Amino acid sequence: MKLSILDQSRIKEDGNAADALEETVRLAELADQLGYTRFWVSEHHAGSLAHSSPELLMGHLAAKTSRIRIGSGGVMLPHYSAYKVAENARLLEALHPGRIDLGIGRAPGGMPAAKRALQEHKAVPEDWYDRQIRDLLHYLDIRKEEKHRFGDLVAMPNINTAPSVWLLGGSAGSAGLAAYHGIGFAYAQFIRGDKDAAVLDVYQKAFQEGKHQPQMMVSLFLFCAETTAAAQALAKSHEVASLLQEQGRPVKGMLRPDKAADYKMSPYEKERLEDNRPTMVIGTPTEVLQQLEELEDYYGGEVEFMLTSPVYEEKARQDGYRLLMEAHQRKQ
Repeated sequence: MKLSILDQSRIKEDGNAADALEETVRLAELADQLGYTRFWVSEHHAGSLAHSSPELLMGHLAAKTSRIRIGSGGVMLPHYSAYKVAENARLLEALHPGRIDLGIGRAPGGMPAAKRALQEHKAVPEDWYDRQIRDLLHYLDIRKEEKHRFGDLVAMPNINTAPSVWLLGGSAGSAGLAAYHGIGFAYAQFIRGDKDAAVLDVYQKAFQEGKHQPQMMVSLFLFCAETTAAAQALAKSHEVASLLQEQGRPVKGMLRPDKAADYKMSPYEKERLEDNRPTMVIGTPTEVLQQLEELEDYYGGEVEFMLTSPVYEEKARQDGYRLLMEAHQRKQ
C-alpha cells in the first residue's frame, strides 16, 4: 500500500495566505523525510485556499525536497491550452526528472465568476475535454498522433522523459476516460462522498495497456492522533465547517477548534456527519491503517491512498502524518 499527501493550503480564519503556504512547504519537506510517495497541491480560485497555481507551487516544492514525487491535484484543463499545460509540466520534469506528476481535472475549481474570468472570450465545446487530453498526451510524447492538426509542434523543453499523467474524477465516466487514454486515475472519494468499487472496476477492465500499467488512487480526508478521542476532536473543525457550508452559512477559513467545540449539533446534523464518514479515515494510526486495508480489499487490486488532513493546528496535522507513516513502516 502506497501513501501520499494532498495539501490544499487552507487558510485559517485568524490566519493568512502566506502562513498557509509556509505550512504547505514545511509539510512537503516532512513528507519527503517520512517516506510518503507523492505530495500534490490543488487548484482553487478564490475562497479560503491560499493559491490557484499548482504548477508554480510544484516548482518551489520540488526544489525544497529531494525524493518525493511532486504533483498537481490537479490542473483544471478546460481553463487552459493543453499546449501550455504540457510546456509547464515538461519544464518541471526537465528540472526534476522522474519526480513530477501531472494530475488533471475538469471541475471549475472556483465560483462561476472565476470560471467566466478564466474562460473569457473562449468558447469551450462540451466534448473538448477528451480532445484536450489527447492533445496533452501528444505534446508530452506519451501518445503521439500521426496527423495532429498542429503538425510537428513541440512542447518545450524537448526532453526524453515525461511526467506521470493522472486524471482526477468521481464517476465511472471519468474512470473510463482515464482507462481509454491509458493514464492513472485518482478517485475523489473525499469529494464524491461515497465509496464505489464499480468506478475503479470500470477503470481496471477498460484500461488500454501500452507503455504504462493501470494506476489507481483513492483520495480521503485524514484525521489521525495517538487516541481515537483526540482524532475525533481534530476532525471537529472540518465537520462543523462542512455543516455550515451545506446550510449556505459563510465560513471564512478553517474554524478555530474552540469555536467548533462550542457548536451544538442538531440530531439531523449528527446524521449528516455520519453520512459523510465515507469521505474520511479517522482514529489512531492502527485504526486508520485498518480502515485503509479494508478499503483496499473493497476496491480490489493495488490502490494508493492520497490523504488530505484539514487539521487546524500545524503540529497536530504533521503529527498525524508522522504517526501514520511510522505505523505503516512498522507493518512492512
